[in-house]
Amino acid sequence: MAHDDNSTRGFGSLLSAFLLGATAGAAVALLTAPRSGRDTREQLKSATLDLKKKMGRVPEAMEEAGEEAVEIGAKAYERARDGING
Repeated sequence: MAHDDNSTRGFGSLLSAFLLGATAGAAVALLTAPRSGRDTREQLKSATLDLKKKMGRVPEAMEEAGEEAVEIGAKAYERARDGING
């Protein structure tokens, strides 16, 4: 089972790196856009709050995907076992 744990951690790291890159890219785009300082700060605050909401949903989505994968794996195991014993 250690392999599964490593795969989960690897996916989590990949997802974190992707989100960090997306955030950095958005921040650079906002900071280099021709806007006033006040508009830029408001837009950064809005983008940060939006990202915070989205990140809050990630663990739940990953848990649901994991549960679904376990169910699919259990069904595949049962079919294979029935095929061997059948």
